[in-house]
Amino acid sequence: MQSDQIILAFDTSAAHCAAALLRGDEIVTTRVEEMSKGQAERLMPLLEEILTEADLKWKDLTALGVGIGPGNFTGIRISVSAARGLALGLEIPAVGVSGFEVAALGAEDDQLPAIPAPRDQVYVEAPDQDPALMPRAEAEALGSLYFTESAQDMIQAIARIAAVSWEDTDEAPAPLYVRPADAAPSRDVPPTLLDA
Repeated sequence: MQSDQIILAFDTSAAHCAAALLRGDEIVTTRVEEMSKGQAERLMPLLEEILTEADLKWKDLTALGVGIGPGNFTGIRISVSAARGLALGLEIPAVGVSGFEVAALGAEDDQLPAIPAPRDQVYVEAPDQDPALMPRAEAEALGSLYFTESAQDMIQAIARIAAVSWEDTDEAPAPLYVRPADAAPSRDVPPTLLDA
């Protein structure tokens, strides 16, 4: 980790708007605001506040870290699109970090990285398998699960992971969707177009 690098990390993949600022190897500030909606309106002002607190400008940033899910579809899209736009405008890399990467940092060798999901389900990444959404009891049958303890721990881990991988990143962050969207395209037949 470079001592002069500055990483701004943020995440809205769950019912929160979270951000952390890492300078060198020190977390300068962390903010987590619990919210079930309104992340799109709150994210940019929150990031501005964090930069102002640290007496920094956007141009001072080395890279961005962003939570890519799995989690809430809309929340994931908010963070990922913000990271992609900022990275383009600031001409700095943005590193996508999955919740599984974060959980793996704290998990023991015999534990499976897991992320809570609604309706007593969990997202799990078992060895040599694609990430999956399953009932908690089914996931527990696979082995001991490890959940990141708090949104604060998660956002700080996103910043730290981005700090060690931003130089190797050449792709824009992309959402990690484990299940299909709840919303589906309309099945209505489109109207017939008449030639004039």
